[in-house]
Amino acid sequence: METLVVIVHVIAAITIIALVLLQQGKGADAGAAFGSGASQTVFGSAGSGNFLTRTTSIAATVFFITSLTLAIFAKQNTGGGAVDALPIVNPALLEQTSAPATDIPQVESQAPAASSDIPVISEEPAPGAN
Repeated sequence: METLVVIVHVIAAITIIALVLLQQGKGADAGAAFGSGASQTVFGSAGSGNFLTRTTSIAATVFFITSLTLAIFAKQNTGGGAVDALPIVNPALLEQTSAPATDIPQVESQAPAASSDIPVISEEPAPGAN
């Protein structure tokens, strides 16, 4: 069912694009009033405005309906909204790993391990230093 809605949605989108590109702008009516293009239209001297406008509005309505239908399908597939889709965390783990209630960061004053790349500064003066 969802695949069918996607196919209709894509066809409606392509139809809207084609119909909008086929329609003439408002400025083209001034030239057609003096006989420059009204006699050469496929739809007669009245022009194609009424037919193309109705077809565009029908395609736009189908596009909006399929958009809403696809949104409903997407919500059903996720099982809820953005908050409902978050992973469930064990509250006991949060209490164990929670930070202290102070704003001051805790600094651990441990010496680096012997195999660390960080050099250790000793308190003894270097030989030859006065």
